[in-house]
Amino acid sequence: MTFNAAIKKIIANRLAFVGGLVVLALFAVSWLAPVLAPYDPDQMTIKLRLKPPGTVDHPLGTDSMGRDVLSRLIWGSRISLKVGFVAVGLATLIGLALGAVAGYRGGLIDSLIMRFCDLMLCFPSMFLILAVIAILEPSIWNVMVVIGLTSWMGVARLVRAEFLSLMTRDFVLAARAQGASAFRIIWRHLLPNAMGPVLVTATLGVAGAILTESSLSFLGLGVQPPTPTWGAMLTEGKDHLSRAWWLSLYPGLAILTTVLSYNLLGEGLREAFNPHSETRPS
Repeated sequence: MTFNAAIKKIIANRLAFVGGLVVLALFAVSWLAPVLAPYDPDQMTIKLRLKPPGTVDHPLGTDSMGRDVLSRLIWGSRISLKVGFVAVGLATLIGLALGAVAGYRGGLIDSLIMRFCDLMLCFPSMFLILAVIAILEPSIWNVMVVIGLTSWMGVARLVRAEFLSLMTRDFVLAARAQGASAFRIIWRHLLPNAMGPVLVTATLGVAGAILTESSLSFLGLGVQPPTPTWGAMLTEGKDHLSRAWWLSLYPGLAILTTVLSYNLLGEGLREAFNPHSETRPS
């Protein structure tokens, strides 16, 4: 499956195409946050606290400290996307490295890496993340690193399986017969042919990382105030749910839309890179 063919299949899949458009829109919003946000997200105006949505000055209302909800939502998208991509990038790098070594070398090394992977999978990921974050100082970098270090196992298992399948292909056997080094075989022949499923897993992983960061921020163990995050906005909203419904509704919709879009795009990529799938109208 070539890249151009995969793009055509994604465009033909309406749900995946819509998900991709929303993801691109989120990128644009986070990149242009200084331009799009009408106010400083930390600007407090006490006399405007809990102002309901629908006005020209504050279309999504204000929070309990008089801060503009729309501005905080826009700036919060930066945090969510940054955490998602850095955490998944770290997890993917670790998974690629360990999965490639396990799949290529086999034997005792493969067994050790896979047993370590099984050991990591035995621990509930959220409880493991909570335990580590509780020990460390809560910060955006600690959140990203901890999520990345506790979510590489799926990528490692997937890469190992792909390598075991590719190792018997003629082009790999030919490269070995020509005396190619292990690094060259892995880098030039195996990894490029295993990246399709890895890309799908990484796309779906971004949605999971965003949910995890939002959960940690909701519990007060994620990115610390006054940095605007969608999870922290939900935490504030629950304290004013009876009289300020918009404080919970809008960040909740932002999380829902983002995660759903990444999942739709990931499922579209899964179908696009599956040679046995046929694109059906969605």
